[in-house]
Amino acid sequence: MVIIMAKDKIIGFIVMILGILIAIVYTMGSVIDLWFSTWGGDPLWAHNVFGEFIGSILSWELFVVLPLWLIVILISIIAIWIGYSMLTTPAPVPLEELEEELAAEEEAEETS
Repeated sequence: MVIIMAKDKIIGFIVMILGILIAIVYTMGSVIDLWFSTWGGDPLWAHNVFGEFIGSILSWELFVVLPLWLIVILISIIAIWIGYSMLTTPAPVPLEELEEELAAEEEAEETS
């Protein structure tokens, strides 16, 4: 079975999928990687949580990565929202059909 979609719905679907993929890839490559490189190197990190926690909060890397991550996530959420809106919005009614309906309504009002 072939599913035929309108061009704007296909574009919306592509934008939505790209937004999701960018959000996942950037999260895995930046914030999660930084988290594991900060905490994952020492197998006994749980014994030194507070000392390393303060050091990781004041790390320059977190101050660089976190704002960039938030910007990319916000842009991705906007792209996902635009793609979803394009995907779920029904196609507009052609102007000719609207004119025909208005003409038919005017004729019905004149005859009654």
